[in-house]
Amino acid sequence: MASSESAREDIFLPGGQICKDSISEPALKVLHEAMKLARATRWDNVRSPHIFMGLLAVADPGVRAWGKLLDTDLERMLSEFQDLFHQEKGEKEAVLVLNREFLSDNFIRILREAFGRAKEYRRRAVTPMDLLVTLLTASDSVVAECFERSGATPAKLTELAILAEQQATAT
Repeated sequence: MASSESAREDIFLPGGQICKDSISEPALKVLHEAMKLARATRWDNVRSPHIFMGLLAVADPGVRAWGKLLDTDLERMLSEFQDLFHQEKGEKEAVLVLNREFLSDNFIRILREAFGRAKEYRRRAVTPMDLLVTLLTASDSVVAECFERSGATPAKLTELAILAEQQATAT
């Protein structure tokens, strides 16, 4: 009989919580930071741009390598995204937890696709780079759209993210 771990097909448990065994500790830190940033930008739910901001705020070696390949300052990029997604009239003290009911549909889709990517690479847990690559390649990605406005294509950003991921795992 297969273990529940190997048979897990969804990153969410039946009650809506994220299965902690399906997400790496660094990626979990990213998601917790995403919740903080959703509150800071006055949203009443956690959205896909908050994942990106979380990746920038608690950048692991792969995300830092990606920033170097882009020749960009991750802190400055985080500040720009916070400004872009800040709502003046939004919730000041929204109660948010890592549960499906507090996550946007795109956030849920990104998380599930990142879990699929992790499984495709024979990892049992989502990494920050799974989240980054998925954010950049997802259809209707708000994050990718923001980069396109500045002239950076999602394909090039993804190529650099995969290269950074390879560099980070080689060291």
